Parts: sequence; structure tokens; C-alpha cells
Amino acid sequence: MNLVFATHNIHKTNELRDMVEGRFTILNLKDIGCEEDIPETSSTLKGNALQKARFVREHYGLDCFADDTGLLVDALSGRPGVFSARYAGEGTTYEDNMNKVLREMQDKTNRAARFITVIALILNNEEYCFEGCIEGDLLAKPRGRHGFGYDPIFRPTGYTQTFAELGDAVKNKISHRALAVYQLLDFLFKKL
Repeated sequence: MNLVFATHNIHKTNELRDMVEGRFTILNLKDIGCEEDIPETSSTLKGNALQKARFVREHYGLDCFADDTGLLVDALSGRPGVFSARYAGEGTTYEDNMNKVLREMQDKTNRAARFITVIALILNNEEYCFEGCIEGDLLAKPRGRHGFGYDPIFRPTGYTQTFAELGDAVKNKISHRALAVYQLLDFLFKKL
């Protein structure tokens, strides 16, 4: 079975391909010839995920899923949240976004944060949503070389290492995205 993952992000694509272990073929937007930046104008993660999935379904007629992920930091009133991928502005890097959060957290004692991923699936013109959440805290300085985004400063609860130190094999089993993907796969296996 082929499913389109409505993303241009090769890191996310590879993470998902590893997680499905060949049980499905995951295509991304490049694979289907979609070069457009799909708008993400919703004020919620779920809204953005649905917006992207609906775009692919409407313009390409393919079954697909899309995700939106946010880092929600308690001391920053839930920021960067829905703006996590572009927190430092349009066209900025992962490092720029991470550094902005680090600057804003400099004098904060409450370091609690969570990652939330919402996956929206459109299958046979029906819409479904799945959510994964992992609690943790933010370090004052980046550690580790694996992963992407905020991984070098996010330490999941129960671990002494950041996502970037734990590496893909561990992260892909415990992360917010993994938890949402497991729900998606469980649903697909039962449905198909």
C-alpha cells in the first residue's frame, strides 16, 4: 500500500519510513511532484495537519496523511507551539529556532515542556486524527548530534539524555511522532 506523507521534510520522511519497517510505502510531496509549500494557517496543530492532508487529497486525489508538531513550553505560555518550525521567522534554520527558545528561557526556572504531534489521515475520503505527546524538560545548552529541530535541548521524562543524544533508534520508539504513528498504524492494520 502507498500512502503519501504530506511533507517536504526529509528528516520526517525518513523517520516514518524507518518506523513502518517496509509494511507500507511512504511517499512524500517530492515523490508525487508537489513542489508547493502547503499553507499552514490554522491556530492549532490539528487544523494545520488537516489543512495539509486536505490539500493533497484535493489536488492530487491520493490517500494521504499529514502531521503538525509543536514544542509547548510552560514558561513561555505554550510557545513556540504551532509556530515551532518557523519560530525565529520564515526561512530560518532549526538552529535559529532552538536558539530563540534558549534565549527566551535564559532566566526561567520552570523548564517543563512537551512535544505534541497530530497526524491527520484521509483514507477513502474519510478523515481521522491521531495525537502523540511526550513530556520532558529543556536543557540550557544543546547536547547531541542526532535528530533535528529542538532535539538537542529536549530531554524526555525518565531519560538523562536529550533526543539528540538518544539517537534515532530510541527516539523513533518513544517520541511524540512515534506515539501518533503507532496509533495510525494500528488503525490502518485494523482497517485494511
